[in-house]
Amino acid sequence: MTNPYVGMWVTADNHIRQELLPTGRYDEARGRRSSAYTGRYEITGTHINYWDDTGFTADGHFDGDILHHGGYVFYREGSPAHRGAGSGPRR
Repeated sequence: MTNPYVGMWVTADNHIRQELLPTGRYDEARGRRSSAYTGRYEITGTHINYWDDTGFTADGHFDGDILHHGGYVFYREGSPAHRGAGSGPRR
């Protein structure tokens, strides 16, 4: 079963874009720098643990379509929460 949090998570300004892949890996872009951070993740309930390929660890938690991680707030890309943050998809 695929976890419900797989997909793209972004900050309100779209500067940080973190993709949670169905393989248990993540790929995080910052600004124009693609794959700024990569590693693996595990989700238990609404808690996420990260193990970056460079050796550091981090964690966070989900609250619906919002992810709190590393002092940042991420939104499921395109979700009502994301649109409400003022940076939904531009048309």
